[in-house]
Amino acid sequence: MSMLQELWQGSGVAQIGIGQIVMILVCLGLLYLAIVKKFEPLLLVTIGFGGLLSNIPGVEIATGDGLLHLVYVLGLETGAFPLIIFMGVGALTDFGPLLANPKTLLLGAAAQFGIFATLLGAVGLSQLGVFDFTIREAAAIGIIGGADGPTAIYVSSILAPQLLGAIAVAAYSYMALVPIIQPPIMKALTSQSERSIRMVQLRQVSKLEKIIFPLMLLMLVALFLPSAAPLLGMFCFGNLMRECGVVDRLSKTVQGSLIDIVTIFLGLAVGSKLSAESFLNLDTLGILLLGAVAFAIGTASGVLMAKLMNRLSSSPINPLIGAAGVSAVPMAARVVNKVGLEENPQNILLMHAMGPNVAGVIGSTIAAGIMIQFLAD
Repeated sequence: MSMLQELWQGSGVAQIGIGQIVMILVCLGLLYLAIVKKFEPLLLVTIGFGGLLSNIPGVEIATGDGLLHLVYVLGLETGAFPLIIFMGVGALTDFGPLLANPKTLLLGAAAQFGIFATLLGAVGLSQLGVFDFTIREAAAIGIIGGADGPTAIYVSSILAPQLLGAIAVAAYSYMALVPIIQPPIMKALTSQSERSIRMVQLRQVSKLEKIIFPLMLLMLVALFLPSAAPLLGMFCFGNLMRECGVVDRLSKTVQGSLIDIVTIFLGLAVGSKLSAESFLNLDTLGILLLGAVAFAIGTASGVLMAKLMNRLSSSPINPLIGAAGVSAVPMAARVVNKVGLEENPQNILLMHAMGPNVAGVIGSTIAAGIMIQFLAD
């Protein structure tokens, strides 16, 4: 009888609490969105499953010497995973649409407004006593507005390591939920006729331009803002491997197996911070709320800037592409294309949206560099 009692007391059923049940349901919801709705399955499957493992009582995989905790320490706390991911993203990125239409740089810049607006908002709410965030913590939270998970992790590992888990969860959650969050904002700020605007064909960009651009971009930004060099440097290095044409083996490795392996471990490590103890508290919920506000402001700012450019430009600009100015590559561009096709099945906006999407990656990296430059020790 005592053995049965000991077995029962050691089981997960006997130890599970309400908070863990809630978080298990949340993680199952993430898996449902990934598997059934196909919302960014590469992110949500790994994050959701990591969350399940961290909320089952008695499973020590996400704490102490557990695998997921060690991966979290080695990959996220050191900032190594974000840099490797950025190298892979660079190798997957084509700067052609941005070079063909340089005006879209303004859309990438406008979409970063959400970062700084949320920084000010978090500081203001802390002054009012709603939250208790320092200026450095507010800056790390604001980066979520760029919908750029690697940048958010990198910045928080330097400015607010104590909030790294919550910020990582929020940033990657909003990256994955771009198809749900963005369309209502885009439709609310544009008319049907604006969403139906057809843009002119982009010019052909030469190979030489594509090789010179990442080198020039890195040198210009790094010389003026050295703190942005690690992220932007890895991004430009990955892109140079893609475009130079002499290291195809390295480029394919970075685009495929390397970024896939890192994505698996990064997703599991982020998911391990979805435990009830670390997630269900006021600060974490506040970070999620502020992150959502930042992302919404960033999307709206990009759309409004595109509307203004359409009024002033000699060539038509579909305001929808402004929403791609957030850094979620290529999710935001795909969402823009989908919304555009709903209004006009012949209107393919994907390549036009990739310009501001790539500009958003550059913009969020520069914004991160500015915050690190002024706020880091």
